[in-house]
Amino acid sequence: MSTETDPAGGRNKMFRTKTVEESIRDTEEPEHALKKSLSALDLTVFGVGVIIGTGIFVLTGKVARETAGPATALAFVAAGVVCALAALCYAEFASTVPVAGSAYTFSYASLGELPAWIIGWDLVLEFALGTAVVAVGWSGYVRSLMDNVGWHLPQSLAGTTETGGFGFDLLAFLLVLALTAILVLGMKLSARVTAVVVIIKVTVVLVVIIAGAFFINADNYQPFIPEPVAVPPGSGLDSPLVQVLFGYAPTNFGVMGIFTAASVVFFAFIGFDIVATAAEETRVPQRDMPRGILGSLFICTLLYVAVSIVVTGMQHYSRLSVDAPLADAFKATGHPWYAGFISFGAAVGLTTVCMILLLGQTRVFFAMSRDGLLPRFFSRVHPHFKTPYRATVLLGVLIAVIAGFTSISELATLVNIGTLFAFVVVALGVIILRRTRPDLPRSFRTPLVPWLPILSVAASLWLMLNLPAETWLRFAIWMAAGIVLYFAYGRSHSRLGGRTEPMGTKAP
Repeated sequence: MSTETDPAGGRNKMFRTKTVEESIRDTEEPEHALKKSLSALDLTVFGVGVIIGTGIFVLTGKVARETAGPATALAFVAAGVVCALAALCYAEFASTVPVAGSAYTFSYASLGELPAWIIGWDLVLEFALGTAVVAVGWSGYVRSLMDNVGWHLPQSLAGTTETGGFGFDLLAFLLVLALTAILVLGMKLSARVTAVVVIIKVTVVLVVIIAGAFFINADNYQPFIPEPVAVPPGSGLDSPLVQVLFGYAPTNFGVMGIFTAASVVFFAFIGFDIVATAAEETRVPQRDMPRGILGSLFICTLLYVAVSIVVTGMQHYSRLSVDAPLADAFKATGHPWYAGFISFGAAVGLTTVCMILLLGQTRVFFAMSRDGLLPRFFSRVHPHFKTPYRATVLLGVLIAVIAGFTSISELATLVNIGTLFAFVVVALGVIILRRTRPDLPRSFRTPLVPWLPILSVAASLWLMLNLPAETWLRFAIWMAAGIVLYFAYGRSHSRLGGRTEPMGTKAP
């Protein structure tokens, strides 16, 4: 139940919770209500659209060559299981609390305001940084395709590079602005654009799988699980945290190498949780959210496993390239035409990754604004399109500028530790909400509670411990900055803290 502080003092304001009923009533305020237009198919398409990115085209070869060999397929299965544990927890929350914000909203209902702010602050950064990274990567693929047909952008408009010096990445800038406009115009349009692109992207992946199957040499699978090789110890902040704390050094190859590889290929699955941010815009969230989350994860796991089996069968894992393993595997078998085809699929596929990351970020920002933890100005929806246009335009322009002026070498990859942290929070939230609100109607129930969520927490923490200590340090600094902002603004402006009137009363 709600633990908000009464006027006289009462309980700790930082851990006051917002009940599920309050969250749902917030979605009924006309000026702050999103349009419900998505189906289970739309959600599945969104999930597949954001999960399948460069990971399937690049990460497979890198992990096979350096960490797991042909057993990379098993590493994808192990990573998929970890994600599935989290997905079952997300499915229960998203169907029970069908409100924008994903892990932020779930945390507000179970853990309290400060934990909710922390996870929301983390997700805003993660999605913003990820959108900029993907936009710059997309620009690189498109420029490569343009070069193949003799079209060349001047260096001043091709982005900042180590060889060419400073430049403005016009393509990345325009991509983010175009996707921002699509998101402002409505979720259904966004879903249709995503559906078209996902069809193209999945077709490319299936062609690679089917065509590659004809060039498999069974000898390349020997040995399927190579002999284990000790990893040279890292130094300082470059070392995995588990090594810094406990002296344990991960192993490449062998059985343990499969789990080391799983901590790497896990990052190719990042994105399925973004489906949960669209819960408020789903027509029948109680039924469709679990289908969208679990369905997209299942489809992508199958594709990842199939691609890894094909690529390690086409070329021995020790000879796979790190930068473009699929394309180079086809070249090695005498079929270079597929290299351009794969580059085209990667470029097309990254557009949906970029758009859905931007979508997830705007919905978390919108939910925090509607709760008063960020300025309420940004939670107004467009009178016609029923989208959070102010937040979308603000964030879209900022990210477009970041993508335009920053080189990809200066942009970090997705803050993976943030995603794993969200997994931990959501799994704990399921356990807590089962105890505090057993009366809530749950159309989807996570099985084996509390054991399955506890297993999800343990698996996520293990992957987090395999991340470099430097990543943990950056994460701690960002979280500290967020806590300062919460006490400077969010805590005093929270609608939950200032509510003495019924929830339906229109806030200024």
